[in-house]
Amino acid sequence: MAEKKLAGQTALVTGASSGIGEGIALALGEAGANVIVNYNSNADTANEVVEKIKAFGSKAIAIQANVSKEEAVQAMFKQAIEEFGTIDILVNNAGLQKDAKFDEMTLEQWQTVIDINLTGQFLCAREAIREFLRRGPVPERSLATGKIICMSSVHEQIPWAGHINYAASKGAIKMFMQSLAQEYGDRQIRVNNICPGAIQTPINKAAWETPQALNSLMSLIPYNRIGQPSDVGKLAVFLASDDSDYITGASILIDGGMAVLESFVDGG
Repeated sequence: MAEKKLAGQTALVTGASSGIGEGIALALGEAGANVIVNYNSNADTANEVVEKIKAFGSKAIAIQANVSKEEAVQAMFKQAIEEFGTIDILVNNAGLQKDAKFDEMTLEQWQTVIDINLTGQFLCAREAIREFLRRGPVPERSLATGKIICMSSVHEQIPWAGHINYAASKGAIKMFMQSLAQEYGDRQIRVNNICPGAIQTPINKAAWETPQALNSLMSLIPYNRIGQPSDVGKLAVFLASDDSDYITGASILIDGGMAVLESFVDGG
């Protein structure tokens, strides 16, 4: 039985119907948090996640919202706060890829990734911070007034040819997170990035679905295994709990060592 480190707290996880978002939502629920499972289009899978969280003894609801739309985000937060009274934790996870060679990339491919990956984080973080400031600290629940976890990537620091819109969005998220941590630290609002490397999810299926692809991927990962959504979920619980109360403004890599660039193991 997992320790209920987040008992009595409420977390909103965007893009939580599959992949990393699902892993985080389940981990937070297992740690005792009430969880709002945000999804964009697949209500069935979101409700399956809700039922899994309820099996841990936690409360959960699914709310549909396109995080790039201001009115949708505001309506989601309103519904969540009406249901649970407040929000203590935001996990800004929703994201996508629209890959193309740069000289062939369309404005739509660029804008869609920026809208979801970056503007979506702005809209959700703004609503969360407004709620944290309105509510103020609740010391018996958490030492922090509120916690925001932004989903970034190893590609906030590793360039990624063929994925320039994605890499640019993640590089921007680093400055977004650090600037928020700087601006609201004196209100005891903590903001951090989780930076996954290769995690076994549908978004990167081509990188692991065949033995050949997986073997090629291992040449980039010193620890020699692909990550799982549950790995990221455990880190999210740590960052949402008082165990990490002195951590803010940090980008934490969870990548099996990918960022140490194993391709240079023999001298490059």
